[in-house]
Amino acid sequence: MMHPKLQSAFALRGDVLKIISGLTNFNPQKVAATVKAADLGGATCVDIAADPDLVRLCRQIGNLPVCVSAVEPEKFPPVVAAGADLIEIGNFDAFYAQGRRFEAPEVLQLTRQTRSLLPDITLSVTVPHILPLDEQVQLAEDLVQAGADIIQTEGGTSSTPTHSGTLGLLEKAAPTLAAAYEISRAVKVPVLCASGISSVTAPLAIAAGAAGVGVGSAVNRLDSEVAMIAAVRSLVEALATVKPASLVRV
Repeated sequence: MMHPKLQSAFALRGDVLKIISGLTNFNPQKVAATVKAADLGGATCVDIAADPDLVRLCRQIGNLPVCVSAVEPEKFPPVVAAGADLIEIGNFDAFYAQGRRFEAPEVLQLTRQTRSLLPDITLSVTVPHILPLDEQVQLAEDLVQAGADIIQTEGGTSSTPTHSGTLGLLEKAAPTLAAAYEISRAVKVPVLCASGISSVTAPLAIAAGAAGVGVGSAVNRLDSEVAMIAAVRSLVEALATVKPASLVRV
């Protein structure tokens, strides 16, 4: 069963803000700083690396739902036992720089393996941006059939903005926004738009059809708690400008 806070936020559509500390970030101090900022800034949930001790740390810091990300199904049962509220197959961005690719058959198999281990936990799965858009849509449909409760898009690492400022932020978010637009029209589960999202483009993600956004580096790479909290609040305020009733679906 989905965590009540998440369920309520998804029901409002456009209210979900997931703050990501990083799939490869196992530093307790850095994770704690991100989680505190997410809590104080008004985020919906946090996304951390697969470590039971980090899950317990998050529980000590605040009451936000805890999502744990990994690409190895066997890492999920221990973190769920430690108190994780949902799990995520993905946040693949950390692997692309290493030349590691995730193709559709592997992601689908990881999903099936995870579901066999944990049939009841809320499961989010990222659709790799390296796939052509039509294949991303097909994979999303297959993942839902395999038991995914949430689909997450990505694309920030595939974008190379040629401009600075607002125009550059729009260029950065374009791939994940396009994926959110297409996938949200093909599946009936919530879609989270992540990777390359900022306070400028978060409202565009909702307008494209996403139920919420996931944000990592725009928060977790900042060097002070005050700046991190301010960044989270800016995202919350940006999302609040989008009223679902006013959105026109095409």
